Amino acid sequence: MSKILIVEDDVAFCMMLKTFLQKKEYEVSTAFSCNEALVQIQNTIFDIVLTDVRLPDRDGITLLNDIHKKNPATQVIIMTGYAEVNMAVKAIKQGAFDYVAKPFNPDAILQTIIKALNIDPKEEVEVSSKTAKTPTSVKVLNGVNESFVKGVSDASKKLNEYVALVAPTRMSVLIIGDSGTGKEYVASSIHKASKRVDKPFIPVDCGAIPKEIASSEFFGHIKGSFTGAVNDKIGHFEAANGGTLFLDEIGNLSYELQVQLLRALQERKIKPVGSNKEIEVDIRVIAATNEDLSHAVKEGEFREDLYHRLNEFSIKVPPLKDRIEDLMLFANHFLEESNTELDKHVVGFMDEVLETFKKYDWPGNLRELNNIVKRSVLLSQNDMVTMDVLPKDIAYASHNTKQTYGLFKNQNEQELIIDALEKANGNKAKAARMLSIDRKTLYNKLKQYDISL
Repeated sequence: MSKILIVEDDVAFCMMLKTFLQKKEYEVSTAFSCNEALVQIQNTIFDIVLTDVRLPDRDGITLLNDIHKKNPATQVIIMTGYAEVNMAVKAIKQGAFDYVAKPFNPDAILQTIIKALNIDPKEEVEVSSKTAKTPTSVKVLNGVNESFVKGVSDASKKLNEYVALVAPTRMSVLIIGDSGTGKEYVASSIHKASKRVDKPFIPVDCGAIPKEIASSEFFGHIKGSFTGAVNDKIGHFEAANGGTLFLDEIGNLSYELQVQLLRALQERKIKPVGSNKEIEVDIRVIAATNEDLSHAVKEGEFREDLYHRLNEFSIKVPPLKDRIEDLMLFANHFLEESNTELDKHVVGFMDEVLETFKKYDWPGNLRELNNIVKRSVLLSQNDMVTMDVLPKDIAYASHNTKQTYGLFKNQNEQELIIDALEKANGNKAKAARMLSIDRKTLYNKLKQYDISL
């Protein structure tokens, strides 16, 4: 059993991570300062040390040097905030195995641990099957279980049809959607429905990779190729060999890396940094963006040839506000997951909470909904989620929103009816459900306002 030491002064986060890793059958110890960590390092040989870059008494880089003096074989993974990425890059140059930027989800760190323990990425599915129902090689989005919830709205049905259509093919897919809409859910569902399902699914956040180490991250490096390269490292391309490489926020890649990526995709060969040997790779690429890449191409910020190679088939993921019929499916799914994660037993939502959810615009989409549900479950003291545990801004916004589908006493009800019909593509039954009225009432309103389709 591999031994892991977590060095983190945020006690709650530290214990959450410890519990997660113990469930994955690791032997986990904790320390809340450098001095505590040093005591444990003197008495125990750890396979992995996860340390925050900033600690109360010293920083993680100083601790890194002490760890390697005691046991050079110990792999150190740095945990850092986005504002401290430069420190993380410095740590890698001084011998850290890798870094993960906060906020991250547990499965993201698990994947890094698996790599650090020199477990063949092709074996990840086998390893994870012993500890979870779904492959841990599939990253979880902000702590949300990877399982894909299929909605019942027209927008969701169209999305699911596209996924089923393209999944069995070898085509590259470009997933387009606002932040938090679940683009990675879509990517993982494509992988799970493809012929590569038993091979790795490697997700990469292109916006979190500093350009100084980007080539190494994608293509790997050999020992001694640059200062701090104390071991050979497998890059994302080689790790995904035979499977699927998911490039999230592809628009954030530097122009230089776009060139390297295009070459790798065209030739299906990569060359690790510092190596003269080419490695053949067989991967399927799924990319995602919340930007207008076609506009970026016109502005010269994104290579047109790479754009067309990635965009063999495109899928648009609708925002949550356009999937109102799916809202409670997702809310109940997140409720179940939150109960499991937090060891709670909340049964459901009070009616006024459901109405508030339906009236809110959800600018953060599924990510925001998941966070709100988890927070509400944590704060709930009884069997139901009540209004008093919701953030004030959501409760306030729901009472002051300009676009509420609660008719009657609403000066804008004609506009609301027209808007609902447009969103429902003329389907009166669906529009009535969105407006929370029966069809007979809707027909009367259509006649009252002389609305014809």
